[in-house]
Amino acid sequence: MDTIQMLNIILAIVVLLIVILGLVALIIVKKMVEKKQKNEENNQEIKNKNKERPNYITRDGKAIDSIYKFMEFDSINDNMIVRKNGKQYVMVIECKGINYDLLSEDEKNAVEMGFIEMLNTLRFPIQLYVQTRTLDLTDLIKSYKKRTDDIRDQIARLDYQISNATAQNDMNTLNRLQFERKRKINILEYGESIEDYTLKISESKNILQQKTYIVVSYYTSEYGDTSKYSNDEIRDIAFSELYTRCQTIIRSLASAEVTGRVISSEELAELLYVAYNRDGSENYNLKDALNAEYDRLYSTAKDVMEEKKKRIEEQIDDEASKLAAKSIIKADEINREQRETRIKQRAQEMIDDYKDEMTDELYKETKNQIASSKLEENSEESKQEQQNGTERRRRVIRRKTN
Repeated sequence: MDTIQMLNIILAIVVLLIVILGLVALIIVKKMVEKKQKNEENNQEIKNKNKERPNYITRDGKAIDSIYKFMEFDSINDNMIVRKNGKQYVMVIECKGINYDLLSEDEKNAVEMGFIEMLNTLRFPIQLYVQTRTLDLTDLIKSYKKRTDDIRDQIARLDYQISNATAQNDMNTLNRLQFERKRKINILEYGESIEDYTLKISESKNILQQKTYIVVSYYTSEYGDTSKYSNDEIRDIAFSELYTRCQTIIRSLASAEVTGRVISSEELAELLYVAYNRDGSENYNLKDALNAEYDRLYSTAKDVMEEKKKRIEEQIDDEASKLAAKSIIKADEINREQRETRIKQRAQEMIDDYKDEMTDELYKETKNQIASSKLEENSEESKQEQQNGTERRRRVIRRKTN
């Protein structure tokens, strides 16, 4: 093999290596581009989610960060708490326990074994949360009061029926109605005593109620690659998985004689409200706060000074229209007096033209009558016409001022 053949072989090997390196470089660049595109898509998705909760703007044009940036959750949907931009979903179980101290030794052992079995069946992490609240008996008192009011109405109807039966001398009906009335009065007295006792209990702020919750979480990463699913599909998957986990825990707790249930979205909101407002929740519960619109963290009303300026302008326009109307009426009265004076002068001139044909007594009496007479401007038709003219002028003034 001569030197030329060796060089050709070496050249071919070099070209082959260059081609292989080029292919490897293309593959690496392609993967980097795909990774970059995926990151951009994730960033765009996060931006789109953030756009759903835009920053609020003040009157001077400054942006205010959304309150959601300071909260530890995003939203509450389908009995779930959504956290970390939809990466974590949380469902809460409310447990109703038993009085462990009142159980016998065998019952205590059975409860302990049931709780141990529940822990052994867990294949996912859980959290125990205990929340202490002041006992709120407002709704209970309202229901008691409604029932006692209904019984009072029934007694009033019985009294009316008893009076009719007495007037008709129907003794059988009268005895039956009196017995029913006595029974209703006994129920009313018992209900009023319960209502008064419950009202006294509610006035005490030292009565606390302790509730135990089991918090179950689900991360979308547990399902694997979720990029090909929409947000609604991801939420459905999370709900299905969380509901299955919660039912498993509830069935396991039943062996320990502890009942549980998944709380609703409204109860989740109340749970978070009490957690974030421990002091204020004793004075205002979630329902009262929503009715009072305490959830309105920003005001959309007009500026106070602008409202005051607007009211002052309205008062000025109103006073100006009244003044213009009065001025027109006054000017009309002055014109009427001037017209009356001119009419009298003209009538005097006409009398002077016929002076030679009149006696002195008639001429003097005619002059006196002209001087003392008044025009018939106060007739009903004249008054009505004057009022209509004044009203038209006022309407014109109002239209111009508005």
